[in-house]
Amino acid sequence: VQLQASGGGLVQAGESLRLSCTPSERTFQYYAIAWFRQAPGKEREFVIAINWSRRRSYYADSVKGRFTISRDNAEDTVYLQMDSLKPEDTALYYCAATRRNLIQSAYYSDQYYDSWGQGTLVTVSS
Repeated sequence: VQLQASGGGLVQAGESLRLSCTPSERTFQYYAIAWFRQAPGKEREFVIAINWSRRRSYYADSVKGRFTISRDNAEDTVYLQMDSLKPEDTALYYCAATRRNLIQSAYYSDQYYDSWGQGTLVTVSS
């Protein structure tokens, strides 16, 4: 599946953004979806994920209480709601997908995701 990430932009600290991830096929509902991010000069890191049934979500400690992931299977879209943004959230954000049946720890690792979007840039000014 090909993924399209969108919604990035320039905001001030404390503001919100909502990113969207849309697929190229209608079977998106059977995929686990995650967001990763990569800041300049840093390695890509896990942000948040949701399983295909929407019953479980997984969060990096750095975004707990501020970021929320949701999916609308009827619209074939996954959303990343980012509130109380901080300058350290500045990064290129990628959505990723897999149809694998992941154990909990696997959701946090980029090696288990088979499809990646092109990234959308989020810049948070102080």
